[in-house]
Amino acid sequence: MKFRALLLSAASLPAISAPSAHAEEAGAGSRIVVTATAFEQKANETATPVIVLRGDDLVHRRQATLGDTLAGQPGINFDNFGGGASRPVIRGQTAPRVQSLSDGANIQDASAISPDHAVTAEPLLLDGIEVLRGPSALLYGGGAIGGAINLIDSKIPTALPEGSFSGVAEGRLGTADDERSLVGGLTAGIGPFAFHVEGVRRTSDDYRVPEKFGDRHVDGSYNDTSTFSVGGSWVGPDGYLGVAYTRQRSEYGLPGHSHEYESCHPHGTSLHCGSHDDHDDDHDHGHGHGHDEVPYVKLRSERFDIRSEYRNPLPGFEKVRLRMAFTDYEHDELEQGKISTTFRNKAHDIRFELTHKPLAGLRGIFGVQHSSSKFSAVGEEAFLPQSDTENTAMFLMETLQAGKVRFELAARQEWQSIEATLNRRVTHQPLSISGAAIWNIGSDYSLSLSLARSQRAPNAQELFARGVHLATNTYELGSATLSTETAKSIDVTLRKTAGATTFTIGAYHQDFSDYIFADTLDRLEDFRLIRYTAADARFTGIDGEVRQQITPDFALSIFGDYVRARLKGGLGNLPRIPAGRLGARTDGRWGPLSADLEYYRVFEQGNVASFETRTPGYDMVNATLAYKFALGPQANAELFVRGNNLTNALAYNHASFIKQAAPLRGRNFAFGVRSTF
Repeated sequence: MKFRALLLSAASLPAISAPSAHAEEAGAGSRIVVTATAFEQKANETATPVIVLRGDDLVHRRQATLGDTLAGQPGINFDNFGGGASRPVIRGQTAPRVQSLSDGANIQDASAISPDHAVTAEPLLLDGIEVLRGPSALLYGGGAIGGAINLIDSKIPTALPEGSFSGVAEGRLGTADDERSLVGGLTAGIGPFAFHVEGVRRTSDDYRVPEKFGDRHVDGSYNDTSTFSVGGSWVGPDGYLGVAYTRQRSEYGLPGHSHEYESCHPHGTSLHCGSHDDHDDDHDHGHGHGHDEVPYVKLRSERFDIRSEYRNPLPGFEKVRLRMAFTDYEHDELEQGKISTTFRNKAHDIRFELTHKPLAGLRGIFGVQHSSSKFSAVGEEAFLPQSDTENTAMFLMETLQAGKVRFELAARQEWQSIEATLNRRVTHQPLSISGAAIWNIGSDYSLSLSLARSQRAPNAQELFARGVHLATNTYELGSATLSTETAKSIDVTLRKTAGATTFTIGAYHQDFSDYIFADTLDRLEDFRLIRYTAADARFTGIDGEVRQQITPDFALSIFGDYVRARLKGGLGNLPRIPAGRLGARTDGRWGPLSADLEYYRVFEQGNVASFETRTPGYDMVNATLAYKFALGPQANAELFVRGNNLTNALAYNHASFIKQAAPLRGRNFAFGVRSTF
């Protein structure tokens, strides 16, 4: 994990809550609490746009990976890597500038190292997803300079269940990849104690792609995953203290993984390779997931979480909050059934926050955070040395209400140290400050301005990588002299929160000094020589959504996003930046029946970096139909079907390292039944 410095102008952000078919939820943005912001503000009280995905929308949209689940939300794309791994891309940026959190604590795996490494979060067990964009995400450090994704779950109960117990059971079937999923969870209360157990078993085969690609499967796009969690907590009138253990086992293929270039090595800024067979850009996509043909990952992760929150702990203080996470992560990459490379990460993250009561009109939060990561890669593709990263931070945020304007000011100081093999050690001290003003214009409108100077320290991969990384068909070169990356950001958000017409529109500009990126120096067919380097860059974009409640039961929304990212000084475009999108969505509810239909156009991406190719645009049509009914006095059920890519469009993802080898899924129907009791 990286050492990053920052804080948030923060807890401020106008939220776009994902549309719901429930008419009574049309104004949900005024009630949804965003737990990831410093003061747990309501969604429409934040200063920069936040997306909140909960309830039925989350149930229907959940897929096997976090990136797939969030794809299509305004400002959010994903860098898919077959069916087993995909990371979210927020406003053109992904890991290491997008931080994934489990109820405020870092998710500690290997996903920041490479897009073929899965994020160890199980979407089918989530109660909610909060996506912070802009300066407010900086509360969580330089790893969130592009945004933060907070995952809300139930593995540590925060309240006693009504009655003696509550639970959920769900089953799902998918057509494009023959998905079979079972989900279950149960919470029981005994006196002041609550206990929770939950689990998922999911299997899927190689997924199908449209006829223009041969109407065949993407070889190696299967995914078999099981996740189990058990937790308990003491719940009192003023707070709770709990602990949970989570174990995940996963096996998934690596499409596009090729060993034709194992003998390639750099010579200056050029590639020198031994003999290899002619490379077919389209690859040969067979059926099934034969382990003797396609490399695959076997992942093991064990995690302990400790969470506590207590109100009115001391005179003058509103709340104290503690998050602790300890992770033992390991995955093997296997070829021909034999382990070629093993990645390990033993890490912990401790975060303590104290909120004080209003003092001279100021309400604030002070916190400290410490994280540690011991990362290693052993085997044929050990392109990273063993490294120990230590990260300590202090942060402070204050807010002041002055009439119709609320002001926010925040700062975060970090101290990062990375020690790698061969006695290599680097230290950085990134500092971030931010400020925001939110002006309530009447009862319906608000205008907010956020300014931030945020810094991110380079991570071990950017500093010390050296070797062949066949998953992404690259030879990676780190640069040990990289310095702290600095971004000066401005975000402007306009929104309307009441009435038949509501909207949230955010515009932003980020000016980077010493932006660290993987610069392609040379390319041989699909194999590239990349070097992590720093250059000045700019990101400029807009995203948002407008919603019209046509009748109490029926609504229409228009949404879209666009980001332009380039190096300054006419040096070209940055790589793998998603194309712009524009779409519309309708949703409605008629008694127990609900439905939604969405269409969006992903435009051609012609603003490409050196050695990149243009990516054609495509049209995407998705729909959901659901029916709810009662099973008893305390039990309810829902039948639903979610259709994705209904026109069976051939779609390539410009943000993906393997866009040609692994197009997006063809037409897929996910049938589900879910019961709560």
